[in-house]
Amino acid sequence: MSRYAVYLASLLLTLLSLAAVVFFGAGWIWLPAVFGAFAALGTWDLLQRRSTLRRNYPILAHFRFGLESIGPEMRQYFIESDTAEVPYSRQQRALIYQRAKAENDTRPFGTQQDVYGSEYEWINHSVMPSEIPSTDFRIRIGEETAQPYDASVFNISAMSFGALSANAIRALNAGARRGGFYHDTGEGSISPYHREHGGDLVWEIGSGYFGCRNDDGSFSEARFAENACDPQVKMIELKLSQGAKPGHGGVLPAAKVSPEIATTRGVKQGVDCVSPPRHSAFSTPIGLLQFVARMRELSGGKPAGFKLAIGHPWEWFAIAKAMQETGVLPDFIVVDGGEGGTGAAPAEFIDHVGLPMHEALMLVHNTLVGIGLRDRIRIGAAGRIASAFDIARTLSMGADWCNAARGFMFALGCIQAQSCHTSRCPTGVATQDPSRWRKLDVPDKATRVHQFHRHTLKALGELLAAAGLSHPSELGPEHILRRVSPTEVRSLGALYRFLAPGALLDGSADHSVFRDYWDAARSDAFAAPERVRAMRASKSY
Repeated sequence: MSRYAVYLASLLLTLLSLAAVVFFGAGWIWLPAVFGAFAALGTWDLLQRRSTLRRNYPILAHFRFGLESIGPEMRQYFIESDTAEVPYSRQQRALIYQRAKAENDTRPFGTQQDVYGSEYEWINHSVMPSEIPSTDFRIRIGEETAQPYDASVFNISAMSFGALSANAIRALNAGARRGGFYHDTGEGSISPYHREHGGDLVWEIGSGYFGCRNDDGSFSEARFAENACDPQVKMIELKLSQGAKPGHGGVLPAAKVSPEIATTRGVKQGVDCVSPPRHSAFSTPIGLLQFVARMRELSGGKPAGFKLAIGHPWEWFAIAKAMQETGVLPDFIVVDGGEGGTGAAPAEFIDHVGLPMHEALMLVHNTLVGIGLRDRIRIGAAGRIASAFDIARTLSMGADWCNAARGFMFALGCIQAQSCHTSRCPTGVATQDPSRWRKLDVPDKATRVHQFHRHTLKALGELLAAAGLSHPSELGPEHILRRVSPTEVRSLGALYRFLAPGALLDGSADHSVFRDYWDAARSDAFAAPERVRAMRASKSY
């Protein structure tokens, strides 16, 4: 009977408090109101049939639900260590907040990292440090196009209006304009809020062709050209897949398709907005490259490329073979790691789908080196980039520049409440609730976005100077070391296999993934090699 003790006590106290009102006057009426509410709640718990726990533990069950609901916050603020990355550590978030607010980001008394623990990484320094007069590091993309773009080596990754609030988009774009770096629109297209402050845009085109679609959802060249020729749009990025949920489409329910979203995306208000899992404008690797080339042409010669999260290696190899055979090249490729994700995705996709960024970047970089095209195609990379060291490590592995999404969300004030999918974001960043997002002060947060970018690049410059380098493009795998055991250290050059230029052309590539799938990949199809299909059919792996 102990599990009913609180309920029985609430009944008894209700009766006693009613007696107190009778004997001592109306001033005590609050007592039966309070105890009566608990008694009513317990009675409802006993009568309802949806929750066995509430029937067995009337009133008490709600305390359990309450504690469970604040469990993530309790762990984040009181239990987890400063260095536990779940998904971003308190130390990482603190660094971003400090740089965004232009506060002192130095630390006393030595590192909190376990320098003898596996996975600890550092950059080799030089006894002859260099001097770097400017940390406005840039990389030219689309050198052979009519309108090449000099991009910062650190930019805002794809986040759509709809996933982020109007004021969040405004602040990101205003910060990007002040700092001279780009703001990726995400596949939700270019909203009025992207245009207000005039910051550089990379227009991401997803499988829904939002902002450039016909009424039936197919690609519209006329509508594409109208947006793509806007001077604010600097590059065009075709999204094949994203790190948060590669191979998965999406549906924005009709109730959430507001007039603003309908106008931005070119869809009907009050109708489900569907983003298919695959593109309808092409079906082969050669068709993909021809579509990218057509977008470049329709945009007036702006750099055009694609973004993908790596899955089946033969599909990426098929794209690479199509480049090699046709000579039709993207100006850039953005590699999105499986650890990415700013909004919501199915749990299995967040945890178990998509190659992590380091391995994906290495595969793309090595393939382009192996077919002799690396010097003609730029590579961007995204996947949990928070600090200057993250940028340095990523560039040393083959990227030309980095993008960050969650890092810039923190700069806006995100506290990692992980309620992005509920529209109850406590900081007004990832919500469409006007009572929440209108409280996000655009001028203040734009300043923070700018300062986070500026101070991160300043820190990158200091790392480069310490290493005796003058530009991020000089970083190589020999500069970054990683501890693999308490007594063993390896450079990234020793840990990862790097192909020699032309190795895939002369057959000298000895990495297993190239041995198994390169020769079987076809430029005219994304299909699995015949050997793989045969193994699937027979289960004879």
